[in-house]
Amino acid sequence: MGARTAHSCDVLVIGAGIVGISAAYYLKKYRPETSVTLIDSGQPMAFTSAHSGENYRNWWPHPIMTQYTDRSIDLMEEIATRTDNRINLTRRGYVLATRNSELNTLMSELEYGYSQTPSSSIREHGNQSGSYQPPTHADWLKAPTGVDVVRGEKLIQQSFPSYDQSVQTLIHVRRAGSVDSQQMGQHMLEDFVAAGGVRVTGHVDNIETSGRFVVNCSNDDVQITAEQLVNAAGPFIGEIASMLGGSLPVSHTVQQKIAFEDKAGAIPRDMPFSIDLDSQFIDWSEEERALLSEDEHYARYAQEMPGAIHCRPDGGDNGSWVKLGWAFNDTATTPLREPTLNDAYPEIVLRGAARLNPSLKSYYGCLPKNRRHYGGYYTLTKENWPLVGPMNVNNAFVVGAMSGFGTMAACASGELCAQWVFDLEKPEYADALSLKRYENGALMREISSLTSRGIL
Repeated sequence: MGARTAHSCDVLVIGAGIVGISAAYYLKKYRPETSVTLIDSGQPMAFTSAHSGENYRNWWPHPIMTQYTDRSIDLMEEIATRTDNRINLTRRGYVLATRNSELNTLMSELEYGYSQTPSSSIREHGNQSGSYQPPTHADWLKAPTGVDVVRGEKLIQQSFPSYDQSVQTLIHVRRAGSVDSQQMGQHMLEDFVAAGGVRVTGHVDNIETSGRFVVNCSNDDVQITAEQLVNAAGPFIGEIASMLGGSLPVSHTVQQKIAFEDKAGAIPRDMPFSIDLDSQFIDWSEEERALLSEDEHYARYAQEMPGAIHCRPDGGDNGSWVKLGWAFNDTATTPLREPTLNDAYPEIVLRGAARLNPSLKSYYGCLPKNRRHYGGYYTLTKENWPLVGPMNVNNAFVVGAMSGFGTMAACASGELCAQWVFDLEKPEYADALSLKRYENGALMREISSLTSRGIL
């Protein structure tokens, strides 16, 4: 065994996913003179961040989360402007589709979520309305703000002919779209290193917390001493918290996606990120449903399944791929370096997505060979709000628990983390996104009363 490599810094960030990179980036941006080290056991953005859906939206059922993601989108737009849109920011919106015409609860939460965002007006359109603007282009600079509620089969079919004719109502969130998370992370990482930031590869084995933090990476012969520590370890933030002598109120679920080459042209290239809100019985034959019902591992897929299945074209207007996802798994698990995927998932999500886009039925039982089935962990708090702020160990901070919204929230989370570390002025929502919210009984009761947690 060779000599141990010793390294010291002012701030150590553990975890080089998109959130950890963003934290390191904003730490150097706010205080260039501060020495910051970013450590990960592998290559940057090679674990959970490698499986990002690469979507963003400012829709949440609570105004605090809306303000938080709005700030993150502001920061992404700054990067897009500064880099000639290297990050491929697009904005065709999120379309939430339902077969219901009465949406009292959803409309109430929609209005409440945008209540502190004056620019997010909610416009309603019927079959006779000529004011609705379909998402005919992807340019984020030209897209409208606010939300369009579209009612009436005629206008819906005219605007989105690929959707099933049973759809009664659409909620079109306009400040939403896609972003190239790998390019965004690479840009921030390049700027971090150019500003003097240091990258280290090593698997964190243990952390000594007497005085300064001493981080030992035994199997990599690396030891790092730091004055302050940021826990941005993604699904392993709980493991790092344990090394610090504490714990975090998080759980982990495996969520999967598929992407495939749409040789049949089933999904229009200009279709926005589309979500079927309604629960459903998957489109199996009677024989298939009977066989599934007899198998304890697959019986649940023969029963009613939750909504929020999503579909979008992948690769831009000139691309040919499609992405499908369905975050229906709610079984908590211990995160591993290689999550176990469900071999049946591709056919399950395909048949579920075909309910909103019936043209996908042409792929039943014959998905193209040119496809990817992948997945990662959703690390989340019970209320599905992030954790950004101080931990219960002096000079230790956490930035994580972003189940499915890590890419879209990375910039605001990194900025907020830097503000906590340097004790700078913070936005009004800072305490609510930290562990301090659990001391606020009124806020926690309000969050728990919401029908939706924003999980998509």
